[in-house]
Amino acid sequence: MKTKGNTVLITGGATGIGFALAETLVSAGSRVLICGRREARLKEARDKLPQIDTRVCDISNEKDRESLFNWVKANFRDLNVVINNAGIQRMANLKKGTKDLLTGESEIETNLVALVYMSAYFIPLLMKKKEAAIINVSSGLGFVPIAAMPVYCATKAAVHSFTQSLRHQLRDTSIKVFEVVPPMVDTELGKGTTEDPGVGYRGIPPSEVARATLAAMANNEYEIVVGEAKGLVMGARTDPEQAFQNLNRW
Repeated sequence: MKTKGNTVLITGGATGIGFALAETLVSAGSRVLICGRREARLKEARDKLPQIDTRVCDISNEKDRESLFNWVKANFRDLNVVINNAGIQRMANLKKGTKDLLTGESEIETNLVALVYMSAYFIPLLMKKKEAAIINVSSGLGFVPIAAMPVYCATKAAVHSFTQSLRHQLRDTSIKVFEVVPPMVDTELGKGTTEDPGVGYRGIPPSEVARATLAAMANNEYEIVVGEAKGLVMGARTDPEQAFQNLNRW
């Protein structure tokens, strides 16, 4: 897969892994479009990286997804890469019933439903391109879950499963399907779950995930497991119960 000369859409591209991918892709010679819910963050991203195009969009909202697709289709006909990166991570104590599920944003809608529909919207367009890609960002926690974040981990496990099926469905098309499996990354995503000031390590920099993604794309390595996530993936495939217990000892 070529890593320059692409036109790339990144969901959740204003911060974290999404913005690091935007920076890396622009540096590699691609045109980059990003979308996000917060106009102020999109402006900050554009101020840092004037080459990008931005669009306010809440991908958990069906009308916003459709509007985004129509905007891209009308204005960026060369689009050949979609990166489904947007995500939400929350703690959820189900002993409280539905309390934690009904407050705040929906992990299921943002992490999974939106990713499925975004893929479906763009596949017919991408199939017309000589070379194209869908890149889904899952997580090492989709392989071995942290029990305190059950919905987040479940959505990322579903993203892994969906990506495998999508890759098989599209095997006879021009679309390559990649999965990025990051470990803990120092981004806004985990701020709600790692705000303890005593926590010294907050994960690898998002730029490390971006560099690994481009390197794997160039080599057509479809499962991009980054850093410490390799241990989780290996544990899930060799001794899943022990891997789960090791991660949930606290």
